[in-house]
Amino acid sequence: MPHVLIIDDSPTEVHVFKTILQKHQMQVSVAENGEEGIAKALALKPDCILMDVVMPGKNGFQATRDLARNPETAQIPIIIVTTKDQETDKIWGMRQGAKDYLVKPVREPDLVASISKALGG
Repeated sequence: MPHVLIIDDSPTEVHVFKTILQKHQMQVSVAENGEEGIAKALALKPDCILMDVVMPGKNGFQATRDLARNPETAQIPIIIVTTKDQETDKIWGMRQGAKDYLVKPVREPDLVASISKALGG
């Protein structure tokens, strides 16, 4: 059962993602901001991370960069899931180490396909 860490400060978004992931037999953990997300990624070593960008404190771009550069977490694929829909945001997110970049609201098939691809499926 793949373990996915959701890093997002929106309870509504977390609920939506959690419902989709659990429906597809995935274990879910949640962090509400970048700092907590990094700590949980180090502690839990999830199979994949869904990362919001706009959060208080450390934003998703910064947290993605920190995780991608840390040898302990560099192998965990990160999928940025955000409302930031500009091409420059996508390019910047991918440069920070993200494996994919999805714009909210995300369709369930797109989210599941992106996670599957990130996990090597």
